[in-house]
Amino acid sequence: MEFQIPTTGWIWGNGWQESAGNKTQLAYFRKIVSVKEIPDERKIQISADSRYKLYINDRLVCVGPSKGDRMVWYFDEVDAAPYLAAGENVIAVEVLRYPPVHKKGSHSVFRTDIPGLFVKELHAETEEAFGFSTDASWKCKLEEHYEIVPESFLFSPLFIFESRCGIPENAGWKSIEYIADAWENAVEYNILQMDKAVSPYNLLPRTIPHMKLEKRKFAGLFGNFQSSSEKKIWNNMLAGKSRVCIPANSHETVEISAGELTTGYLSLRMQGGSGSTVKLLTSESYVSKDSPTKGFNPTPIKGDRCDYENGYLHGFTDSYRVGGFAETEERYEPFWFRTFRFLQVDVTTGEDPLYITGLDYLETGYPLEASAWVETSDETLKPVWDISLRTLKRCMHETYEDCPYYEQLQYAMDSRSQILYTYMVSADDRLARKCMDDFRRSQRYDGMINCSYPCYGPNVIPGFSIYYIMMLYDHMMFFGDKAFLRQHMGAVDGILEFFNRNLEERGLVGKVGGLNVFDRYWSFIDWTSQWDDTTGMPKAGLSGPITMESLLYIMGLDSAAAVMDYLDRNGMAEEYRTRANTVREAVNRYCVDENGMYTDGPGVPEYSQHCQVFAILTDTVDIVKGKAFLEKTLDAPEEYAQCSVAMAYYLFRAMEKAGLYARTDRQWNLWRDMIKKNLTTCVEDNVNERSDCHAWGALALYELPAVVLGVKPAAPGFKKVSVNPNPGYMTWAKGDVATKFGMVHVEWEKEENGEIEVSYQVPDGMEVVK
Repeated sequence: MEFQIPTTGWIWGNGWQESAGNKTQLAYFRKIVSVKEIPDERKIQISADSRYKLYINDRLVCVGPSKGDRMVWYFDEVDAAPYLAAGENVIAVEVLRYPPVHKKGSHSVFRTDIPGLFVKELHAETEEAFGFSTDASWKCKLEEHYEIVPESFLFSPLFIFESRCGIPENAGWKSIEYIADAWENAVEYNILQMDKAVSPYNLLPRTIPHMKLEKRKFAGLFGNFQSSSEKKIWNNMLAGKSRVCIPANSHETVEISAGELTTGYLSLRMQGGSGSTVKLLTSESYVSKDSPTKGFNPTPIKGDRCDYENGYLHGFTDSYRVGGFAETEERYEPFWFRTFRFLQVDVTTGEDPLYITGLDYLETGYPLEASAWVETSDETLKPVWDISLRTLKRCMHETYEDCPYYEQLQYAMDSRSQILYTYMVSADDRLARKCMDDFRRSQRYDGMINCSYPCYGPNVIPGFSIYYIMMLYDHMMFFGDKAFLRQHMGAVDGILEFFNRNLEERGLVGKVGGLNVFDRYWSFIDWTSQWDDTTGMPKAGLSGPITMESLLYIMGLDSAAAVMDYLDRNGMAEEYRTRANTVREAVNRYCVDENGMYTDGPGVPEYSQHCQVFAILTDTVDIVKGKAFLEKTLDAPEEYAQCSVAMAYYLFRAMEKAGLYARTDRQWNLWRDMIKKNLTTCVEDNVNERSDCHAWGALALYELPAVVLGVKPAAPGFKKVSVNPNPGYMTWAKGDVATKFGMVHVEWEKEENGEIEVSYQVPDGMEVVK
């Protein structure tokens, strides 16, 4: 018998890889399977390079795989049984394949040299196999006239927007009625063509839940309207009650609201209209007509997000050339989910009228179950809580994301805050664990981690590595999983050794970074107006070290020392504390002025709120002096670079520690302004307001339960709980806070003498520390 090289279960089209070049490919795969009797359960495993969408009998089942990297590739496991029918069934898969060139694909999606699709059917030996598993019997075809359009020639981290044509011969290809005889048979990879030690053959099970896929309808028309049809007809179409006719040889534009900023898979259904062009512009908001349009990277001017009379929708566009299917409804559904609050539909018809029969979306995101709630005497914070929770949800998919609209990248600084917010409202650590594992695998040869990961290319902000260490400290306090923490200690020591190696002769962290793009590493600290022209880096960094990187190093050493003590590695803990004290001494010797106030760099007479905040948080300054310095920055916001939305969590921590929490009333004005500007999510910063949805701004989700109600872990693993409300400027508060053991309920009220009367309920067995 002739020797056969074993196959891998991965398939692709014959010659597709060679013909791709550096272009993104959209491939279709399908197979007919016969089912005599529908089983109670039939699991299948599925994965692809780069992304897939699985359909069974024309119903979307799931999207994946969970984002991995060069060493780890995930498979998803789903139950096909609920989608099956007795008789013939069709399993259909769309695969989006990015080329192995960093700037020719989505930055957060890894790809390998082996494009492909993998499906494996799981069944008991006594059960009949239906034939789902991928092999040469699968049919496949490349989508023609498919192109990804980059967002910008400067920076295109998403690489998801499409220029696409409807092709009549592909109509209904996901349905059982479709005849795919003209399609080619797939080709299987053998074990000599794939290496099981690396991606994508190194398949590991998914570690997080599947993203939710929930049907949603648009709220209705909003803003500008240029159509021959009445508004009522358009709104009825959006409600699923009628269709809209766009006459032949016409151009119409309408704008539609989703009611809030959301993330979802768009679905546009049409009939007729051969040769028409439909453009779908997804937008976060209306922007000023006076917004700059020229320059290196113009940022739109934003005010009232709903002001269509004085503004226009700014966003990204998908373009679809209508095929004009004769007998079946034509669907345009972009492969990737879109982020939008508003949608502009622009239609240009040819010789035939176009009928729009439906337009809606599947809302998607991590299935966060938020159970916490807080009410306070400050009624203005209720809508702030609402937009904060929505922001957190919109920035959670297969990873935490800085913003779903512009980048969809998991940054360490952002994620540390987002993880804390998630713990407080849900006590769910599944996405957090994946986040920390992602960053551990991103570690470079010099000890640094990528500041965003998964990320196909290099991207290093030295200070962001410290936020990863703080994530581990937080997980210790909230969950106390020693086995999980041990896996990360090698990466932690590598990070801290990077900073130790880069101490200069004065004992400070030397100049390890600089401006974004222009320097090897980026020393980003915060988006402030004073640092806007230095890409978020204190200007002291133009000529030498910045104080903040030494303070961050101290914070990393202290956090790591606490974790090492918990793991009974007391020698390492002591070493870290000794190193931290040495750097503290250097900061206090070289980075203060004649009054003891902290400067942005050694010998540089420039000041920021940030250095005063982190001096307090790292115990570098005496608390009495630190309080005075912090108050100085609070009283003179024009004189000192202020902590923006990104750094607000740390500002509030310093104000809490210094006994200034009553002054947070004014700090909440930033969020109150968001409400006044008709935002439904929290802005990225209060300088440029690039993104309308940035989850480091969901601060209320921590402040209200952890500080105002006072519920925090008082020992690793939440073995003890602190119930110590800080009323600040408020007079009463009540609510529930999520912990891994269950909900903690707290109510308090300030009495006339200033004392507060507190009552609480905690889960059985939870020790309370007041």
